[in-house]
Amino acid sequence: MNRNEHLCLLAHYNQWMNAKLYQAAMTLPDAQVALERQAFFGSILGTLNHLLVGDTLWLKRFAQHPSQHPALAPLQQVANPQDLKTLLYPDIRQLWQQRQWLDQLILDFSQSLSAAELDSSLPYHNTQGVAAERNLFALLVHFFNHQTHHRGQASTLLSQAGVDIGSTDLLALIPNVP
Repeated sequence: MNRNEHLCLLAHYNQWMNAKLYQAAMTLPDAQVALERQAFFGSILGTLNHLLVGDTLWLKRFAQHPSQHPALAPLQQVANPQDLKTLLYPDIRQLWQQRQWLDQLILDFSQSLSAAELDSSLPYHNTQGVAAERNLFALLVHFFNHQTHHRGQASTLLSQAGVDIGSTDLLALIPNVP
């Protein structure tokens, strides 16, 4: 599996896991989804919002890459979140609609990347305005790793609320080698 195929696998995993998380979260009453649970982002809703915020910020940075990926053009219509704890959507169903849209965009973007682009660098500014420039492939790995990290937190919060989301292993999506 080459780097492009691996990124597409991670994009599919992201989409699959988000669907599982949201389906599980939406079995709970809204008050339980928004309940303060002493997590870093407070609630299940806060954690899922943070994932959307982080993905939006990174995708908007990736959209500034010199290759100007058409898959990321729709992000021009999306405002930059104010900070990493911004509650973009106070309703889980609205959040889920935006999540589905963003996950498809991530998949389309991942499928459009070339090997040469993965070797290039991306200049960007973090949320505090500090300039940086890093390898695009490494940033994409960070992007997917960040998602996995916080989905782990969300799955723990759901488990504590009595909801089992089932298998969460990437292994479920890795094809067998003949």
